[in-house]
Amino acid sequence: MADCWNTDTGEAVYRSRDAVKNLRIKVRIERMTSTAALSQHLQHQILSQQERGAIEMETLTSQGQTGDNEEELVVGWQEKLFSQYEMELYHNEAACQTPLDRQYHTEVKALNRAKGRPNHRIFTYTDHDRYTSWLPFHQLHSTDFLTTTKSSPTFLAERMASVRHRRQDRRTMDCSIPKSKIINWEPTEEFVKSSHVVNSTMQAMHIMADLSPPGRLGQKEYECLLVTIKTDGSGTVVVKPDFNKGKEPYRKPLQCVLLCRIASDGRKNEVWRLTVENVSTPMQPEEKEREENMYKDLYVRHKEYLNSLVGHDFEMPPGGVLRYLMNGEIVLAKGFEYDNLYIHFFMELPNNWSSLPFQSLSGVTQTCRTKTLGKENVAFFSYPFSFEAFYMCEKEGEELIPQWPVLYFKVLSLDSWQRYRTEGYGYLLFPAVSGKHTITCHTWRPLQTGTVSALRRFFIGGSPELEDHSYIRIPGTFKGERLSRFGFCTETTGSVTFNLHCIQQARAFVDATMLKKRRQKVFDQLGGFSQQGSVCTILEAFQRARRKMQDARESLPKDLINTTSQHRIESSA
Repeated sequence: MADCWNTDTGEAVYRSRDAVKNLRIKVRIERMTSTAALSQHLQHQILSQQERGAIEMETLTSQGQTGDNEEELVVGWQEKLFSQYEMELYHNEAACQTPLDRQYHTEVKALNRAKGRPNHRIFTYTDHDRYTSWLPFHQLHSTDFLTTTKSSPTFLAERMASVRHRRQDRRTMDCSIPKSKIINWEPTEEFVKSSHVVNSTMQAMHIMADLSPPGRLGQKEYECLLVTIKTDGSGTVVVKPDFNKGKEPYRKPLQCVLLCRIASDGRKNEVWRLTVENVSTPMQPEEKEREENMYKDLYVRHKEYLNSLVGHDFEMPPGGVLRYLMNGEIVLAKGFEYDNLYIHFFMELPNNWSSLPFQSLSGVTQTCRTKTLGKENVAFFSYPFSFEAFYMCEKEGEELIPQWPVLYFKVLSLDSWQRYRTEGYGYLLFPAVSGKHTITCHTWRPLQTGTVSALRRFFIGGSPELEDHSYIRIPGTFKGERLSRFGFCTETTGSVTFNLHCIQQARAFVDATMLKKRRQKVFDQLGGFSQQGSVCTILEAFQRARRKMQDARESLPKDLINTTSQHRIESSA
């Protein structure tokens, strides 16, 4: 029988910029008696056997019935259609207690004075009806018309079903947990429900059918849910089940029981066919064009409004000052010996650099347990940090070369006995080029020769550490010309990966008149440095070569220098 029906009864989600009040849905139900359904099933089997050449028989046809056995109705959004049960209930004014009941009482009296209700079996429950609160969960969300067992709902579906009834008591976290407590190690069921499910308020509407026996309409136990429509007010419309769109009708067994099973009243249960179509009035081409123009005008006005709030001028640094902003992230660390890693980092500002007084120049990541990927142990930190600094050149000189800030870091490990070990040292030179950079820095650690040092590191923790962290790059106390680390033993450990997003801001970058002039200050050349990261290195090499040439010239005898100069003059002549 499954081949004769549309079994894809899942919900469909639509997006529309039009008002949901323009939605029109045509619902059609048709009674299929058990004999007719069985004949149709046999007919389908016979046709399939005829294609294989097995037998030759005349096909069985089911005669359609009219009148009380079928109904077709067009329903609008939140359109109230009363059932026979509601007509009898709200006809009695004494049974009306709420303002909504009294309103329905007035409408029912108006329908009785007129020609009666326009519907017969199909009726609706709007968002304001008590049916939405009283409807059993399995009936509200059951769309499998082909099964007889009532499957238990999932936690997510049960939680989302009650979203509409928690508008007042919605909480983001359990009030019994202190604010200083970051992690709740033993969350309760209510805490999980209130924290892990997205709460979005939605309006609902249900299209129902009264499948009572002919002549006995109005029996509450024969009410059956046909279609559920929900919307969140932002253009999202959820229809369950989806429109047929030319497919076979849905199968709706009476009281969700098996076909041809004897009910309590002794009659055979019946099967109804359900067809759902979207019959909303399409928009005319001229109306669609007018709406698009209206939206374009709205977007332009909104953009102008936002521009008026932001303004046309950004906050610019003072003249002669370079503003450097960096949003960074410590992505991962890998290749280290021990587990449970954390990173301690801090910035060093060279001469002519300054930062905000309240800004911290150091930080510590969380302790991260490693994960084996391939042949390496990787610790994913995803630790964000931000940094802002200002460069101002006070001295003017051709030999003055700007130095960029440096980020020093060390990787440490911590075990269950609170013993920490230094796993590696490294540094990161801030990029001179603005934009996004992904940089991997390799680390090393001091190594003390001998077995005793390795045993101490393994059993009691601790390891040789640097007193001056600037020794990772160039020590701050270094005054010579050549840095020698001969005799200093180190061991290569792992690597740390950074993601950096750098921004440079200065008046010199936007001053068109200054760009045309010949720049004399090193600060004015920072714009060029940001485009070529190797300029500083080239200038440093040039200055070193120039100093060497001057030293060599001073070491030569004066008479040799005079002879060389005289020779150059004669050659020029």
